[in-house]
Amino acid sequence: MSSGDDRLAADLAERAVVALVALRRASPLTGSALKDAGDRHAQELLSGALAVARPDDRILSEEAADDAARLAADRVWIVDPLDGTREFSEHRDDWAVHVALWTRAGGLVAGAVASPGTVRRTGEPSAAVADPAGVLSGERPLRLAVSRSRPPRLVAALVAALGAETVPMGSAGVKTMAVVAGGVDAYVHGGGQYEWDSAAPVAVARAAGLHTSRLDGSPLQYNRRDPWLPDLVVCPPALAPRLLAAVADVPPEERP
Repeated sequence: MSSGDDRLAADLAERAVVALVALRRASPLTGSALKDAGDRHAQELLSGALAVARPDDRILSEEAADDAARLAADRVWIVDPLDGTREFSEHRDDWAVHVALWTRAGGLVAGAVASPGTVRRTGEPSAAVADPAGVLSGERPLRLAVSRSRPPRLVAALVAALGAETVPMGSAGVKTMAVVAGGVDAYVHGGGQYEWDSAAPVAVARAAGLHTSRLDGSPLQYNRRDPWLPDLVVCPPALAPRLLAAVADVPPEERP
């Protein structure tokens, strides 16, 4: 991996966002038709650009047929061309493009998450990470990023157990970047995701010094045969023990 991969991830994610904004502005489509058009447009842009810039690498994308050859590859780009299609179709800005690079030698080594007007990537100086001191001392409640349309039952249980506040927003990338930027303290998801939903956000969060794991505290693993990766915790390291303990105490019937 080189800094060129960081720059490429950020450039592609940002280019896709610009193209999507232009498409949405010019298109008469609405609802599911606009969602589908956005997915196709961003997929074509990202896959075409990667074929030119990194022709020997493989790609795992939400919007393309899975190629089993990636399982033997040393470098695999994991992309979500448009995460938050609902928000995109509603002309909101809390959607994102995810571009990450996985290598056999290093796991997630580069990534970028871009939204309208914003792009964060690995390889940059670490962004401000939420300071959990006020939460740990009880001076203020824990702030959890949650889905604005489909918050998992797990989050409701955590809110009750921890006295937390919820901050609704769209894309998984947007939620994770809110933790990176310090706007919220944590993102806890248990409602089902795939590798492309979290790969780029996790790459950026790790580079910023955040804790990232499965709900049980186990490592997040990528480029597996089955890309289903249903749960995720992102938070400052000092908060991880408290959050993971609270998750472990949630009864099975209150989980997704």
